[in-house]
Amino acid sequence: MEKENIAVGLDIGTTKIVAMIGKKNEYGKLEILGVGKSKSLGVARGVVNNITQTIQSIQQAILEAENNSGYKIKDVVVGIAGQHIRSIQHTDYISRHNPEEVIGGNDIQLLIDQVNKLAMLPGEEIIHVLPQEFKIDGQSEIKEPIGMYGGRLESSFHVVVGQASSIRNVGRCIQSSGIELSGLTLEPLASADAVLSQEEKEAGVALIDIGGGTTDLAIFKDGIIRHTAVIPFGGNVITDDIKEGCSIIEKQAELLKVKFGSAWPGENKDNEIVSIPGLRGREPKEISLKNLSKIIHARVVEIVDQVFTEVKAYGHEDPRKKLIAGIVLTGGGAQLKHIKQLVEYITGMDTRIGYPNEHLAGNSDEEISSPLYATAVGLVMKSIENKTHSAIRIDAVEQPKAPVYRQVVVQTPVVDEIPDKEEEDQSSNEKHNSTVNRIQRNFFDRYVDKIKDFLDNAE
Repeated sequence: MEKENIAVGLDIGTTKIVAMIGKKNEYGKLEILGVGKSKSLGVARGVVNNITQTIQSIQQAILEAENNSGYKIKDVVVGIAGQHIRSIQHTDYISRHNPEEVIGGNDIQLLIDQVNKLAMLPGEEIIHVLPQEFKIDGQSEIKEPIGMYGGRLESSFHVVVGQASSIRNVGRCIQSSGIELSGLTLEPLASADAVLSQEEKEAGVALIDIGGGTTDLAIFKDGIIRHTAVIPFGGNVITDDIKEGCSIIEKQAELLKVKFGSAWPGENKDNEIVSIPGLRGREPKEISLKNLSKIIHARVVEIVDQVFTEVKAYGHEDPRKKLIAGIVLTGGGAQLKHIKQLVEYITGMDTRIGYPNEHLAGNSDEEISSPLYATAVGLVMKSIENKTHSAIRIDAVEQPKAPVYRQVVVQTPVVDEIPDKEEEDQSSNEKHNSTVNRIQRNFFDRYVDKIKDFLDNAE
C-alpha cells in the first residue's frame, strides 16, 4: 500500500504550542486532519528557557493532535523565531572554469556553500541562505540562472542568522518528546506562505506576525524575500500593561484584552464599564473600557513604530512607493479590535488581516482559519513541500505483530523512495521552476542532520 503524504508542523510559540497534521486533497488544498494545542511553558520571547516544561507542552500538543486525527506522528517541521534572530544582506560570486559549459545546480550549490562559510559572531550559526537575484558576467536581474552560460556567477543573498544554542535547545526538546526533526524554517517565512498571495509578493508587501512574545516581520518584493526581522515584543507585553494598569491578575488581563480590548480609544464611550470579580470574596473591580483601550493603544503604537522603523530601513523612508500591496497583519495579535485601522493611521499604508483560509480546504474548521494558526498552517505547507511522510494511521501502527517464528530479518523497501510516473513528471517540471527552493531544502536537510549529530554526540 502506498504511503500517504501526511505532513506535520509544530509551532513552538511563547504563549502556545500548536501541532498540526494535514495533507493535500485532490484539489491541491490543505486538509487539516488534526490539531493539538497546549499552553507554552518554558518559552520566553520565542526562546526555550526551560527544557523540561517545553518537552511536556510539546508532548501534550502532539498527543492531542494524534487523538484528534487518528494518526501517529513520526517527525515535524518546526518554526524558528525569537529575539536572537537577525538577518544580513550579502553578495558573493564564483568564477567558473569553463564559461562554455551550461550553469547547473552544482554551481549554485557551490555559491551557497561559499556563503555558509561566512564568519559569524561567536555562538551564531547561519539558519537560511536565500538567493535573491543572480548576475552572470555583469548581466543583472536574472532569477533563474540554470541553463545559461557564463564565467562569473554572482548573487545577492538574504542570510538569516541565529544563536546556535537556542536552535539546538529546540532540537533537543523535540527529540526528547519522542519525535524526529524533519526540517527547520523561519516562522515569518512560514506565516508568509500561509497568508500571502504570489501577486502580493510580486507587488511588494510587509508581513507583520504579532505573536505572544515576539513580532516577526518579512518583506517581499518582486516575489523575493528582501528583509526579515524579529522584534522582541508581542501580545504578552500588552497583557502585562493591563495587569499593572488595572491592578488585576494576568488571567483576567488576558480575558479583558481578548473580549473587550481595542487599539483605538476613541471607539469606547466614557460610561462603558466592565466589572471584574474580586479575589477570595473581595469587592468586584470596575474598569473603564476607555482606560483599557488607552493602555492597549499606547503599547500597540510602540510595537508598530518599531516594526515600521524596520520597514522604512528597507523602503528608504517612503516604503509606500516600494510596497504597493502594503501591510498584512497576522498572528494572535492581529485579532485585536481596530488594530488594522491603527496600523493604517501610523504607517499610511494599505493594511489587511491575513487569514490562512486561502490554502485550506473548504470544509476546514473556522478556528483553524484564524490568524492565530497562520504559522502552523505555513509549517504544514513546508512539510508537504518537502514530501515528508510525517505521520501514519494509528490503526496501522497497532496491528498485531506476526509470531516470532514467522519473522524474517529483511528490510522492506520504503515505498516513498520509488516515485510513480505522475510524481516523475511533476518533479521534472519543478526541477525547472524551483531550483532555488530545492537548493534551500538541500541546505536545510544538511542543517537538520547537523543538529541531529550534535544531539546524538551530546547524549
